[in-house]
Amino acid sequence: MAYSGLTGFISALEKKDELLRIKTFTDPILEITEITDRVTKSGGKALLFENTGTEFPVLINAFGSDERMAMAIGREDLDEVGVEIESIFKNISDNKVTIFKKLSALPALFKLAGYLPSRMMGKGTCQQVIHRIPDLGILPVLKCWPYDGGRFITLPMVHTKHPESGKTNVGMYRMQVLDKSTTAMHWQRHKTGANHFEAWKKTNKKMPVSVALGGDPVYTYSATAPLPENINEYILAGFLRKKKVRMVKCLTNELYVPCDADIILEGYVDPAEEPVWEGPFGDHTGFYSLADWYPKFHVTCITHSKKAVYPATIVGIPPQEDAWLAKATEKIFLTPVKMTIQPEIEDFHMPDAGIAHNLLIVKIKKTYPGQGMKVISSLFGAGQMMFTKYLIVVSGDINIRNYKKLLVHVFANVDFGKDLLFSRGPLDVLDHSSDSFSFGGKAGVDATVKHIEEDTGRNNFRQYNKSAVFNSINNIFDRDIIKNFNLNLFKDDIPILIVTVNRSEDQDMIDKVKSMFKTNDPAGIFSLIVAVDHTVDPGDLHMVAWQVLGNSDPQRDNEYISPASVFIDGTIKAYRKGGFPRKWPNIVCSNIETISAIDQKWESLGIGPFINSPSIKNLGLCRNGTDEIVW
Repeated sequence: MAYSGLTGFISALEKKDELLRIKTFTDPILEITEITDRVTKSGGKALLFENTGTEFPVLINAFGSDERMAMAIGREDLDEVGVEIESIFKNISDNKVTIFKKLSALPALFKLAGYLPSRMMGKGTCQQVIHRIPDLGILPVLKCWPYDGGRFITLPMVHTKHPESGKTNVGMYRMQVLDKSTTAMHWQRHKTGANHFEAWKKTNKKMPVSVALGGDPVYTYSATAPLPENINEYILAGFLRKKKVRMVKCLTNELYVPCDADIILEGYVDPAEEPVWEGPFGDHTGFYSLADWYPKFHVTCITHSKKAVYPATIVGIPPQEDAWLAKATEKIFLTPVKMTIQPEIEDFHMPDAGIAHNLLIVKIKKTYPGQGMKVISSLFGAGQMMFTKYLIVVSGDINIRNYKKLLVHVFANVDFGKDLLFSRGPLDVLDHSSDSFSFGGKAGVDATVKHIEEDTGRNNFRQYNKSAVFNSINNIFDRDIIKNFNLNLFKDDIPILIVTVNRSEDQDMIDKVKSMFKTNDPAGIFSLIVAVDHTVDPGDLHMVAWQVLGNSDPQRDNEYISPASVFIDGTIKAYRKGGFPRKWPNIVCSNIETISAIDQKWESLGIGPFINSPSIKNLGLCRNGTDEIVW
């Protein structure tokens, strides 16, 4: 199904009872974020803030459920599109089917060709209102978190073109508003926009850039999708919505944008101009990404439809709305990954706590020894999977989205002395844990069911007398070192022990913890010992996983303390001996003033029972006070 701008999507959401309208004035500075964070984390509806101090309402959390995500890509459910893509791929690639069966796939291919974007003459709906003297102040741009560097456009579809090949790209790069007519352009070094920018530097010309906001929500998803470079994002959008995307030429540059977008920012980036200081920004990692130098975008014209809606999202400590975008990617790209990279892949999953690039679970159909390691090696170099820090490969009859059963399966099939593969490679630029910017350690875990050739001399988890372990735990622990612990996973035959320590008290703390276990647990009762900071609740497994995945470099922070036991240091590295070579960011959460303001305003919002702020709990994770960005 295709939507006519965000107003069409909003109407569909209301018919499904998936939208709440908020008529009370809500400040785009911090207040919209605080309300949205509460609603998103409680599984609530999309929100339309109608009174923002501007003429534009704000739509947010539009993708934040399975049903809304399916609606956004024009499907009844997310599985539907995966089945359709798999059917097309199979019919055109299967050598076993008859020529008549292959010919039967041609109508589907011809239909796909009908979804290619087309260019229209004249003006589009997105150009009904034209501001030749641009003023970004007319838009309700959010300041999301207290220590953000300013207001950020968070759902921009940034259109660029390569100066030589003419290939276009639509990427999603946050944009910090600097003044009425300029923003920073946060395209990272690995992104296509940055590649285009480098090419434009050689031309001594200004680089045309246009930014679309809103329109059919499938455009937004397509801009985030991990498509190969030089594949037009609007081909994917057309296929998903079952209708080609009509493009219209911008008024002040040569780029084309969707004619039914809500808002267009036209302009340019001058490669000869000095970069600007951008950030900090409360990012999807759950930490502030730190300020850095990025190009400046000059707005030459703003156009919009007469009924334009401003789209926004917030990111921060997971889960947030972007988790459902990742779910859609799992469904849509499973078949392309399977058919073009690794045919043995049956499923893959990016858990919320891993914020897309910190943890990837892959299920394969295993037919020969060593296949798990082969898949690990391949995926660490495949497209955007190259940013993955921890990669776990499993096989057999296991649901990789049932985490408890998954962990039981992993420890039943992993010998930590044999089945781990450590390496180094590129990381997402937002990763803060590695010693070097955008480069660091990786770990692959082969948790596949082992063939007989792989089974010699293995040391898998052995069953222990649990009562004896619990009774002896105080003999293992030095309670001057261990502040708290969680043994609940061990009760379920998952040999993981979570401990908390206060590393700020003693720079040698982690070495003392490892020495304690080497001395007191030589038999390796626990296959995996995880250390986090004392401010982390060891009983909150989602929080523990997010902290460990975000705060560890797999190669640097994993150490064998027995032949079959591994210790992971998931603590803050700013306190390690000798310090840390980079600034260590604080976590993202609201401040007390904003929380209190929304508490008092909640009843007037008319959106249902009171929801406590998630930031109340998260404030305890901040170090050196909430007014510190780094330490």
